[in-house]
Formats: sequence, structure tokens, C-alpha cells
Amino acid sequence: MTHATDAAGPGGAGDQDELVLVRATPLNAETPLAGLRAALTPAPVHYVRNHFAVPDHDGTLHLGGAVAHPLTLTLDDLRRLPAATLTVTLECAGNGRTSMVPLPPGEPWSGQAVATAAWTGVPLAEVMRRAGPRADAVALVFTGADHGPHDGGADIHYVRSLPVVEALRPEARVLLAYEMNGAALPPDHGAPLRLVVPRWYGMASVKWLARIEARTEPYEGQFQTRSYVYDDEGGSEPPAPVTLQRVKALITDPAPGSDLAAGHYLIRGKAWSGTGPVTRVEVSVDAGEWQEARLEAPGEPEAWQEWSFAWQATEIGRHALRARATDAAGHVQPAAAAWNRKGYGNNAPQLALVEVRRSSQ
Repeated sequence: MTHATDAAGPGGAGDQDELVLVRATPLNAETPLAGLRAALTPAPVHYVRNHFAVPDHDGTLHLGGAVAHPLTLTLDDLRRLPAATLTVTLECAGNGRTSMVPLPPGEPWSGQAVATAAWTGVPLAEVMRRAGPRADAVALVFTGADHGPHDGGADIHYVRSLPVVEALRPEARVLLAYEMNGAALPPDHGAPLRLVVPRWYGMASVKWLARIEARTEPYEGQFQTRSYVYDDEGGSEPPAPVTLQRVKALITDPAPGSDLAAGHYLIRGKAWSGTGPVTRVEVSVDAGEWQEARLEAPGEPEAWQEWSFAWQATEIGRHALRARATDAAGHVQPAAAAWNRKGYGNNAPQLALVEVRRSSQ
């Protein structure tokens, strides 16, 4: 059996070992396929989603609002609290936007705005236990130090919120992270402190975290109720908030555009879901029937799972490879993306085209 990465020749794509630039200012970039093959994505090639420029941050976190004990904590204070390390797959809500028809506006993510890292920090519940949210608190509002004009308008900060019951339930495992893959957070990933919200799309994991405020009413700011919503533009349903990641499978090998000698290969990839674990991955070649792939058992509950499929690539010519996943909640990737005006949550099966040529031997 040959691994597709071993045989991909000059026609192969996506094997670069640096970020794939989407926008230079502020930096937005996808993970190269080389960074998606291992269980953990190295920090230098973990995808980056920035709304504004990297801000100055003095390392201080303020907690206030509807709490019994307002707190001001330094990074050293946080490091003295009980720590946890979680391996978490983060995905940008707009990942795969470029394959939606018609093309929605927004950052042109092609499908690799996803990555997995080991995050170390203080459980949010541990910090909030010390602050003591009041019984009437319903939302926790997280403010990043980053800010700038939005759509040419007023200068605003990046702010998101979570319901108190969601943020503090033990299974949520929300983290205030100060390390990434065993090292200090890099600036583009939120140094010195960021929120990591497992299973949710990446917009929930506020970077450069500067303030947490408990509120007695739901928060309705720009990035909560207007920017990150599923809006089908004129449909019968009101816009719905973007929350948990939708079930999805990614093909890492062979890379799209690969030029393969005829032979036997392993099609490989990753699968994940916000309502997981993933229980099944299937592969289709040239629009043929879906065939079950080998799925590795879940490792960390918030991280992707590896899968593989044995393919006899003996027919010369172009071939269309697709993969789809099913999770424990019964969610299956749909045949086509559910279009919405902002291009979020595209979890239609990925299409990877490869060329098979006659062996020179």
C-alpha cells in the first residue's frame, strides 16, 4: 500500500510548510495541508482569523458586572491557579465559503481554515467561581483588546458572549489559555491570553482577552447578533446564531491536484463535529457509491479524528474524491451546502480532483 503523499509529484498542491495567505492586513491565513496531517498543528501554520490589528495588551484580565467579587488578575495570577490542557480543533465559521453558490461576501476561505492545537490555561469555571456570578446573571461577555472601525463605521472592540449555563457547565470545558502547544501564545493567536471554547466555531474563542463581564440580560453586540448569524436573506426564518461546528470530513491525502502513478493508495484525512464524536466516515470516488472508511477511535473529545480508505487507483485519468462524516448525534454532511448570506457553516463534502497516470515502470 502506498501513501498518497509519497507519490504526489510536481502536480500536487497544498504541501507548503507556511501559512496560506488570505489577507495581509489584518492577517487572515489558512493552514497548509502539511499542517493538517499530524494530530497537532504546529503553531506557525495554525490558521489565523483576525478582525483587527494585533493589539497591545498589558496581561491584565478584569472581571466584573453581575458578580459578588470583581477581580483584576494578572497573567502571573492566572498561572498560579489550577491549570488544564485541552486538545481542541478550531474551525473558522466561514471555512469553505468559496465553494458556496452564489459566492457570499467575506474572507475567501477555501476550506483549510481549521487546525488542532493543545491549549493550556485556567478553566473559565475556576476563575468565575472566585468572582461569584450572581443568581440573576444570564450571560458572560468576553471583550478582546483588539479593536478598529467595522465596515467603515465606528471603532469597536471584538466582543462575544456565552450563556452562563453553557459557559460554566463542566462538559463545556471552556479555557482561558496562555499557552499553545506547550509554548507561550504567539501574538496572532491571542497573546497573552485568549478564550478557547471547544466544539464551537472559532468566532467564540475571543483572542487578546481583556475583560469578562457577567450580565443580567443577553448581549446583542455586532459580533454576537449581526456578524455571525445564519441569514438566508428573505427566508421565512429569522437569522439564527452561529454556534457549534457542523460535522465535517477533510481529505489531507492525496492533495487536490496531485499527479499519481497508477497503484494502490490510502486516501486519508481528518473528521470532526461540534456534536461529535464522529462515528463514521465514507468515501466516494467519481460520484460512485459511498464506501466506509477506517475511522480511528476518538482521542481527545474536542479534537478531530483520523480516517483512511484503501483506493485502487488503476484507471488512468482524472478522478473526483469526496469524503463525508456522520457524528454520534446522527448528523451527516449534506450533499450541498446550506447557502446563507454570510457564507457560514459550509459542511458539504469536499471535492478533491487528482490525476492518475501510467506508471513508468
